[in-house]
This record gives sequence, structure tokens and C-alpha cells, in this order.
Amino acid sequence: MVGHGLHAAATMGRLRTAVHTFSALDLPPDELLGHLDDLVNRIDQDAALDGDAPITGATCLYAIYDPVALRCTMARAGHLLPAVAHPDGSVEFPELPAGAPLGLVGMPFEAVDIDLPEGSHLVLYTDGLVEDRHRDIDEGLELLRASLAARPGLTPEKTCDSVLEAMLPASPTDDIALLVARTRALPAENVDAWEVPADPSAVSGVRNEVSRRLEEWGLDDLAFTTELILSELVTNAIRYGGGPIRVRLLRDRTLICEVSDSSSTSPHLKYAASTDEGGRGLFLVAQFAERWGTRYTDTGKVIWAEQLLP
Repeated sequence: MVGHGLHAAATMGRLRTAVHTFSALDLPPDELLGHLDDLVNRIDQDAALDGDAPITGATCLYAIYDPVALRCTMARAGHLLPAVAHPDGSVEFPELPAGAPLGLVGMPFEAVDIDLPEGSHLVLYTDGLVEDRHRDIDEGLELLRASLAARPGLTPEKTCDSVLEAMLPASPTDDIALLVARTRALPAENVDAWEVPADPSAVSGVRNEVSRRLEEWGLDDLAFTTELILSELVTNAIRYGGGPIRVRLLRDRTLICEVSDSSSTSPHLKYAASTDEGGRGLFLVAQFAERWGTRYTDTGKVIWAEQLLP
């Protein structure tokens, strides 16, 4: 963002908190930047009333990586292009629509999908790394490319050290931030997915399939809660969603259950009265899952629930 000092640091803290809050809603990158843009506009309006400096001009790049599809979805608001260092040592700066810095024009942002194989490094940085009074930005970007290509295969921490050693000026005149993330793939044997008929009688089959898969994964201790969670989510999809209905189990650092359907209507957690015949499904899911939420897709939505591994 534009500016230095205490006010700029405090403002960046507010924006970071807002990003964490919006990310919990499972928004796609372009929509998240739109909400963040609206927030910056409101903050600037309040700042003008109080006589404070505006924060218009902050930039942002937001990315979501899918370790199953090996695809990264990114959108940017005036930020520099990311660098991608591939496992073979090649380096590219994938083209992304620039977007305007936050708080400027209120225009929509555009997200782009980029395939990132396992072991790639996604490199994000501020302009202080690649540009200063002695070096223009094109020269800085080529130096960054060369630094990343020179030593492929390093850990993210050592990649940061190598880049900073090659590029950090003796007396920096601007703030410098560098972030390196290495992609990884979720093994195929840790993923199970199948389609479910839009018939209430199919729920028992879902429970049987879940029990079988969890036994193969050595997660029998989670069988009861996982069967309950998926029974409720699949039942909701059959009653209120639309086909096709799909179930997916992901075994990673946690166990994630997903149920997708073609409806774009999100369910809401509520407390059912003692006389209500339904309305307790999501309450049970929320009680047994560590986290749960809704993610929208081009064809509908995905309801997911996450459990800690024993």
C-alpha cells in the first residue's frame, strides 16, 4: 500500500484482518477483491470525515490453490505479477488482468486459472524488491527471474534467502516483502468421489461407502461422525438442491467431506424448535465438524465439513 510509518502499518493490519474474514466465506478471488475494494472505499470515507489520510492505492493479489486439480485461481488489484518457478528450473510471470488498486474506481476484478504442477514455487513480492532509484522494474524482474532459475528445488525458506541475497540493495529505500509458497499434490489414493442418486434411499449407500473408505484409510474412529455429517449433507442436497449430487472425501492434514449439487442456495444454521420436524441437520454438522462452509461453483455449490484426524 501507499505510505510508511505507524498509520500505514495500522491500516495494513486492518486490511489483513478483513482478508482473513472474507476468506472464511470461501469467496473466489475476484469476488473477495470486490468486497475488499468496497471496504477500502468505506474506510476512506470515514477517514475523510475524521481528517485522517486515505488508504486508496493499496494493492493486493489473492490466490487459491487446489491440490487435487493442481490449479491456482488468482486475481489482482493493481499488484505486480507473480512469478512461478517450475520444478524444471523455468520461470514465468503469468499474465493476469491488472485490476485497479483498491478503493480507486470500483470496477470488477477478473480471476484467472493457472495450472501449477507439484513442486512449483509461487513467488509474490512488493515493488521494493524489483525497483529502486538505481534499477528500473524490467531490470529487476529479469534479475528475479535469473535468481529463481539459478537454484531450482530449494525449500521456500532457502529460495527466499537466495533471492534476497541476490537482489536486496545495500540501503533499501522502500519496504520489501517476499513470499514463496511451494505447491503439493494430494495423492489420488487420498481422494474418493462418487455420484449419488437424488433419492432418499441412496443415503444408506453413502454411509456404507464412507465406512468402507475410512476403514481402508485407518480412520475407523471417525466413521460414526463422518457418516452422520454426510447423511445430513446428502439429505439436504436431495431435498433442497438439484442433481447431479456428488460426494467427495479428502484425506489430508484433516478429513474433509464435500457434497455438491446444482443449487446456488446456501443452507443456514438455525436452532429448531422442539415441535419442528426438521432443521437440525446443519446444527449436528456444526457440532461434530471442526469447521464447515459453502463454496460456490460455476454449476452450483459445495457444502464441506472438516474434521481433525485422530
